[in-house]
Amino acid sequence: MPTDKPTIEKLQPGDPDTQSADVVAENIARLKALFPELVTEGKDGASVNVDVLKELVGDATVTDCDEKFGLNWHGKRRARQLALTRSTGTLRPCREESVDWDTTQNLFIEGDNLEVLKLLQKSYAGRVKMIYIDPPYNTGKDFVYSDDYHDGIRNYLQMTGQVEGGTRLTTNAESSGRFHTDWLRMIYPRLKAARAMLRRDGVIFISIDDAEHGHLRSICDEIFGAENLCGVIKRRAARKTAFLSKRMTDMCDYVVAYVNSDEAPPLTAGEISDGTRPVFNVGNSISERTLRANAVAKCSDGNYRAGEYAARSLSFELLDDLEVKDGRVCHDVRISGPWRINQDVLDKTLFVTRNMGLRRTMLPEELGKAKLLNDLLDDSSCYNEKGSEELGDLLGCAAFSNPKPRALIEYLMHAAGVSQGDLVLDFFAGSGTTGHAVLARATEEQNARFILVQLPEPLDPQNDDQRVAAEFVQSLGRPLSLAEVTKERLQRSVAALKSSATDNADLGFRVFKLDSSNIREWEPSREDIAESLEAHVENLRTNRTEQDILYELLLKRGLDLCVPIETKEIAGKTVHSIGAGTLFACLSESITAAEGEPLALGIVAWHQELDPAGDTTVVFRDSAFADDVVKTNVAAILDQSGLKNVRSL
Repeated sequence: MPTDKPTIEKLQPGDPDTQSADVVAENIARLKALFPELVTEGKDGASVNVDVLKELVGDATVTDCDEKFGLNWHGKRRARQLALTRSTGTLRPCREESVDWDTTQNLFIEGDNLEVLKLLQKSYAGRVKMIYIDPPYNTGKDFVYSDDYHDGIRNYLQMTGQVEGGTRLTTNAESSGRFHTDWLRMIYPRLKAARAMLRRDGVIFISIDDAEHGHLRSICDEIFGAENLCGVIKRRAARKTAFLSKRMTDMCDYVVAYVNSDEAPPLTAGEISDGTRPVFNVGNSISERTLRANAVAKCSDGNYRAGEYAARSLSFELLDDLEVKDGRVCHDVRISGPWRINQDVLDKTLFVTRNMGLRRTMLPEELGKAKLLNDLLDDSSCYNEKGSEELGDLLGCAAFSNPKPRALIEYLMHAAGVSQGDLVLDFFAGSGTTGHAVLARATEEQNARFILVQLPEPLDPQNDDQRVAAEFVQSLGRPLSLAEVTKERLQRSVAALKSSATDNADLGFRVFKLDSSNIREWEPSREDIAESLEAHVENLRTNRTEQDILYELLLKRGLDLCVPIETKEIAGKTVHSIGAGTLFACLSESITAAEGEPLALGIVAWHQELDPAGDTTVVFRDSAFADDVVKTNVAAILDQSGLKNVRSL
């Protein structure tokens, strides 16, 4: 009987493999699995029968028009749809702007965070342990992103001045009739997309002030579930009051915390450290604790005698002699003293720490008994002034207004239980404090990973609020963009931390930039259709590199952007093996009849050598094949060896 010949399917701009995850289809599939009677066929495909849904939840109402409890605003439905639309963009690698590209697991992504979150869905959905964001507070001076429902990538390129036309970024003035509406429309789809990134035991922290605190709580209750609210941390943000306040002085802001599900453990009180001072979370009475041998010691090597140490009216006692070698505590040491959480007391009781440099972290067996995080944070290392000092020390200028201090992010990471290999996401990266905090923990053998996203917000030297940052970026000879400040802060943080890092500390980051897809859309010219047809023979954009195409394949196939990539020369062509044989890609611009068979056989041999678990996809450049005969022969050889999923671009 005749059989169909194996073929190589060509990827087109509208194909699922060229777009971000289809969230709508996934939601419908989940509903159908739970309630098959709920999903029916409509004129545009699968749809949900709202009347059946109401019956299932015991809702006796007839229409959706009745008043309901919750926060509503003009444009909410569109904001919800924005989170569900798919992105056709890609992330282009920038090796020259990265640090330790070949070994790092950290990512810095320059682009509109909504589009980036959509693109990351396939690769990172359900993988993030902690999200921290410090979004615009909507004070009347903040930028609010202007989202376009129809084409997010084109809107982003116009918004940031990378192509002509469109609306530029502008401040959200308090006099605007849509002041709160614009902010809600901006934050809502981003939080919807962010929740899909969280692990079941994940937690999100959001910094906010009074302007939108109430509204943020309402939409987070809707998106994350009111039952998943951990609480709201009141953080003292400044040492001094603002004397220009009209009615009350404003010294605090808030950190709103939600877990993703009831699988998340309780948030625990942890250490706040500026790198020189520890915090001991041991209760309020005289107690005896053990500093274990694996603890870090911030003091010179040597032997320290047991004995008492005093500071004012308080005392601290080492019950055993202490030996420190190569910066490590050599054996368990018992310590007795009045350990208290109040920072003023800590400043007094830790006299011995400043003389001997001891530093203690909570032990794994203590986590179950750890003190729960409380909703008040008043520590000088977490004031905004501290963040400004840190940034000024690194950059030599105040290039960013009121950056969050590193100690705040360390505090939240400990509270969330971030540990080795966990992912931390910040999609309003700002000055890069979150990345700096993760890098600092890597020096203590706590290699968590970060993903930072920052809009390349244009800087205007004529704008008083942006002048310092613009002049700083100009001095570096870089484009006038806020993202350049973030990258420079990360690079200088790496340099500052290297002297105290262990050999396996990950002190690098890969830089990617949001752009339109490498696969060209069909854009015919009405004046010359023939020329348009000829130009579209090449399916890929001509100004893109092989690395650009390769990383789009990773994204659209749902692979980690830091997955290992090996390269071999086979039949004179460069072939890439991604993820130990999960994906093979040959993006050569020409494959002749003589080269087709040895190339296919070489890929088969490499696949057998790697022996990956699961299915493997092989991708070629469609225009590379000399003719259809070569294309068919390559597909047949691969198919006979079990490589049936063969695609072309």
